[in-house]
Amino acid sequence: MQLLQDKIRDFGNVLSPTVLKVDAFLNHQIDAALMKAVGEEFAERFKDVQATKILTLESSGIAPATMLGLVLGLPVIFARKRKSLTLSGNLLSATVHSFTKNVTSEISVSRDFLQAGDQVIIIDDFLANGEAVRGLLSVVAQAEATAVGVGIVIEKGFQHGGKELRDNGVRVESLAIIDSMDTDHIRFR
Repeated sequence: MQLLQDKIRDFGNVLSPTVLKVDAFLNHQIDAALMKAVGEEFAERFKDVQATKILTLESSGIAPATMLGLVLGLPVIFARKRKSLTLSGNLLSATVHSFTKNVTSEISVSRDFLQAGDQVIIIDDFLANGEAVRGLLSVVAQAEATAVGVGIVIEKGFQHGGKELRDNGVRVESLAIIDSMDTDHIRFR
C-alpha cells in the first residue's frame, strides 16, 4: 500500500534496527484519512471471506480494525490488556508478550462478544515476532470460532513472526512489509 509506505517514510522514526516509532499517524496520534484507506484496503483483501466479527488488541489496533468494521458493517471486538471491574468472569484469555514494550500481558475478551461459529478477521498494527497474533488466535480458538485471516498494518519482515504464522497455514495480509531499516533508510518488500 503505497500511501502507507509513504507515511512510514515521511513520519516514521527508526529508533533502532528493530524498533519503528509511528506515533505521528498510527499509535498515538491517528491519521483518520490514512486509517480509512487502511480499512478499505483490508476490506478489499478480505473480500473473499464471510467474516462475522473483527478482533484486535488494545490499543493501537483499534483504529484500523474500526475502519474495517465500518467498511464491512461488522462489530469490532478488542482484547483488553488489563482487567477492569466491568470485565470479569466468562472470559477468553491468553498471555501475550509485547516485543516493543518488553512486557507480558494477559489479554481478555468476554465470551458475550465472541462465540462458537464466528468467522473472525484479526487486525493488528504491527507484526514482529507474532506473539500478539498468536494470543488472539488462541482467544478465537477458545471461543470455538474460526480465524479467517489476519490483517497487519506494518509487518517487520526481517523478524520471524510473519513467516512462522504463514508456515502454520495462517492467512496474513500485511499492508506494508519492511525488509530492513536504519536511521537513514526503510526498505520495503
